[in-house]
Amino acid sequence: MEKINQKLWAIIVAGGSGSRIQAAVPKQFLELSGTPVLMHSITAFADACEGIQMIVVLPSQQIEYWQELCSRHDFTLPHEVVEGGDTRFQSVKNGLSLLAGEGLVAVHDGVRPLASLQTIVRCFHEAAKYGCAVPVLPVNDSVRQLSQASSKILDRTRLRLIQTPQVFDAALLKKAYQRPYAPTFTDDASVFEKAGHDIHLTEGNVENIKITTQNDLIIAEALKKFSENIRSCLK
Repeated sequence: MEKINQKLWAIIVAGGSGSRIQAAVPKQFLELSGTPVLMHSITAFADACEGIQMIVVLPSQQIEYWQELCSRHDFTLPHEVVEGGDTRFQSVKNGLSLLAGEGLVAVHDGVRPLASLQTIVRCFHEAAKYGCAVPVLPVNDSVRQLSQASSKILDRTRLRLIQTPQVFDAALLKKAYQRPYAPTFTDDASVFEKAGHDIHLTEGNVENIKITTQNDLIIAEALKKFSENIRSCLK
């Protein structure tokens, strides 16, 4: 793909506590192939987009520990760290406050360490064309919607699973985040849509799982090793 002649940012939001994964440290700091999950997420953007400016959003009580991890793992990829808020909405808003000028911004979950280079690049290119790009996957399982009395089957061909990175025109996203928080803001696309913008969906990658439970970490480890073995065979 040809180079995007716009300023590029990535806001990587990492506010997990590790409670659901039952770990001693927050899930973004757990090791995947010997390196903290969050470092894999940052590296994915550095590999995909030359010159991208990265902003990592962390709870205030985790920033010092993150700095210790960077020193311990000799992690030197340039990035700014900003303090998060009480909600993901506020954390993203805090990250957006560091953006100056026009360009494209990706917002990514820090615990999605396996976003592919192809997904990241595709999202930026399509956001440059459509104003935003949200990676999705088809739903393969049957899905039922519950009510108080019963349930009903839904047409899964009309449903999609949402991933990150979600990429937007930076100025439009900053303006969208000026509105008050609402519980319906489950991701950045929902905020952008509420501001009156259409949402453009694009293809995600199956490996781009969100690490929430111990099983997710085991799966991510297997996917990472498989990917490394494939690259080794192709050399």
